[in-house]
Amino acid sequence: MSAHPTPSAQPLGAERGGPLRGRVRPPGDKSISHRAFIFGLLSRGRTAIEGLLEGDDVLRTAAACRALGARVERHGAGLWQVDGLGLGALLEPRDPLDFGNAGTGARLMMGVVGGHGIVATFDGDASLRKRPMRRVLDPLLLIGAQVVGEAEGGRCPITLRGAHDPAPIAYRTPVASAQIKSAVLLAGLNARGRTIVVESEASRDHTEKMLLHFGADVLVESEGDGRRITLTGRPELTPRPVVVPADPSSAAFPIVAALVTPGSDVVVEGVMMNPLRAGLVVTLIEMGARIDVLGRRREGGEEIADLRVRASVLKGVEIPASRAPSMIDEYPVLAVAAAFAEGETRMRGLHELRVKESDRLAAISAGLAAAGVEREIVGDDLIVHGGGRPPPGGGVVATHLDHRIAMSFLVMGLASARPMAVDDAAMIATSFPNFRPLMESLGARFV
Repeated sequence: MSAHPTPSAQPLGAERGGPLRGRVRPPGDKSISHRAFIFGLLSRGRTAIEGLLEGDDVLRTAAACRALGARVERHGAGLWQVDGLGLGALLEPRDPLDFGNAGTGARLMMGVVGGHGIVATFDGDASLRKRPMRRVLDPLLLIGAQVVGEAEGGRCPITLRGAHDPAPIAYRTPVASAQIKSAVLLAGLNARGRTIVVESEASRDHTEKMLLHFGADVLVESEGDGRRITLTGRPELTPRPVVVPADPSSAAFPIVAALVTPGSDVVVEGVMMNPLRAGLVVTLIEMGARIDVLGRRREGGEEIADLRVRASVLKGVEIPASRAPSMIDEYPVLAVAAAFAEGETRMRGLHELRVKESDRLAAISAGLAAAGVEREIVGDDLIVHGGGRPPPGGGVVATHLDHRIAMSFLVMGLASARPMAVDDAAMIATSFPNFRPLMESLGARFV
């Protein structure tokens, strides 16, 4: 497979070496890092944040908070302070809010703006401009916001006029999406009365937990396989310290690398074990992975643990569509693990992967093809036919500006028969700025 990087691209390869050994702590969770800045903005007073992910995506959210009037300062590695204005006191930004590649930051901040009487333009890089925003905008229109300008198909750049007096709504999300749910709840914070979000299938619940952490009145109830979240608007949010746990989506890369590299024994520290985010670990254990969960504890309202991971003989399994919300960002590296497993791994219900930073489903399939792995897409299912041995490798993978595609196939290169390369590794910094040195500290070889 050939790839054609842009002139500013940073190609990178990975090759087989010795076993991976050591202890590492991945970067802070991206989802919580975005929300820590946003809740700091919406609280009146100072919020202290520890362990923040200092990737480009999160720093774009920090810049947006500054543009809306917050004072945001860095006081050391992962240590930040936000002096917020409180609900109803946000300033109208002078310039467009540029979110780069940060779809989460853009969608959550649309909820914030949608519930305030200000006008803001949302924009980003070429990848973000391809990603649909209509599913977030639709409920905001019901609250009273107006879209006064957008690119074709509800894509950025989008100019949004927030509601001066947002109306509380009852809204059933069309798909299991924490971003849609969170945008509605963030807009509903500034509405008089109760905003209700109903999910047919539960999505990650970091926004609900952080609302409670900052003093909002939130009731979460089970409803079938999903949840009903009821938020009472116009609370006085109280600044609270936030300790950001290690991101399970980033932890996935050293975890899978250790599983597929012979002789490896790695401890990944402080990983968030929220059941709505732990789908990858559950799946890998089903595949035969030797993963020991050590030292369960709580930080910042979230359960965390250290994971000891040893090289394992993996077998193919079938992964139900119902598990997708708990591991939606981990499918690229799971596909890599499946390539080493014995037998067929079928990942069901991956339609959401088509609207990520790239068409991730197509990008995963193309990457596997570049590595000589037999695979097929049937509807929204990805089927990987593993041979129970290292795949041939030797290809160059087109990343399509997608950080998770880049890291996943570099992980493959650490254990495939021949090296693997990606056409661009520059965008890895959006979520995992120290990916290369962290992996090299375990013994990974990049070329």
